[in-house]
Amino acid sequence: MHLNSLDDIRKTFSSSTDFNEIFDAFQSALTQKINDVELYRLLFWNQSLTADEIRLFGEKLAVEFQDLAFDVYLWLASVFEVTTATDDNYELALQYYQKASAMRPAELDPYLDACDCYDPDLNIPPLEILMEFLRRGLEHIENPVPLYKRMASLYELAGDTERCDHYRRKADDYGAHPPEDRPPTA
Repeated sequence: MHLNSLDDIRKTFSSSTDFNEIFDAFQSALTQKINDVELYRLLFWNQSLTADEIRLFGEKLAVEFQDLAFDVYLWLASVFEVTTATDDNYELALQYYQKASAMRPAELDPYLDACDCYDPDLNIPPLEILMEFLRRGLEHIENPVPLYKRMASLYELAGDTERCDHYRRKADDYGAHPPEDRPPTA
């Protein structure tokens, strides 16, 4: 197998429209054990790749370089959040935010970023699925206040004032108590 130079891989990832050429460059990068997430971001943003092709590369990369898996999943989620397809990619974005949170459950970013996926007009991803993910996150994060506030905002967008008020109160109550007297997060 011919090993491409780093510059050639970078150029192929960013501008090639030939899947086979991109795949060969990807294999070359893996063979050389290049674990630079910045390089693979070029690949994920390549406009010629389909969602399935991007997923193929991302999943393989996460397996090969487990230390990059969290960042890879976050990037895949962000790619799917902003790309359009015949199917709505917000659900796919949420799936990758969930994978990222599984890698680092106490990290707040996947939960907050997942909130940005919600489209209240289309209810995509379904609000209850999104909220279940966020509630699971509450079990792991150190400071739930930002997540409570986002949950309140999402319920407000959905027109559920009772749940909106509930999470606003939780945010206020959590911040008002010293750590030893704080109410449970769920």
